[in-house]
Amino acid sequence: MDGERKAVRVVIADDDQLVRMALRLVIDGERDMTVVAEAADGDAAITVADEQRPDVVLMDVRMPGRDGLSATREILTRPAPPRVLMLTTFDSDDLVLGALEAGALGFVLKDTPPRRILDAVRSVADGNPVLSPTATARVIAAATGPRSPHARGSSREAARQKLSGLTDREYETARAIADGLGNPEIARKLRISVATVKSHTGNLFTKLDVENRVQIALLVRDAEE
Repeated sequence: MDGERKAVRVVIADDDQLVRMALRLVIDGERDMTVVAEAADGDAAITVADEQRPDVVLMDVRMPGRDGLSATREILTRPAPPRVLMLTTFDSDDLVLGALEAGALGFVLKDTPPRRILDAVRSVADGNPVLSPTATARVIAAATGPRSPHARGSSREAARQKLSGLTDREYETARAIADGLGNPEIARKLRISVATVKSHTGNLFTKLDVENRVQIALLVRDAEE
């Protein structure tokens, strides 16, 4: 961990006070992040985000009044907005795709182990998209369904051809991304540094001619069908 790095400033938006308390305890227990405010609904989340200008908003999808998706869209219209990581107890295609369409950079379930939630906050703070493994699977399924443009134009051989230009480590990184892992988790799995993971990921964007991690996951999925 870079000792010079400023602590990631986090806002927690959730209508369940116990959830907010638990997340605050977990986050404030880390040296590199701190909770600067809480909100119990979407309108309050917008207000505290404007006031505190956090790095990351942990946003519950379903809240009374204005929900998390609507609040996310509003927050992301601001100049230099925070990154948004969606949290929910639900796991459905509509919620996952809705969160991504709203501009969220990540989506994790509330029953995700605390360490993975912390890793997700760090990854999102660095600008790296994060999806839980189940969320990644749902996005891929939706993007490759029989009605999707990707499904119509996809080709196992074309995907394999693209992936064939990768080094072994780059392919291992691509495979881990397809499993829904964030950078810290990939670093631990492959026993390399987070900086090296970021370097491999940058190479993947260039070599595979993609713009995000979901597209990397789609190529891996096509190649392994």
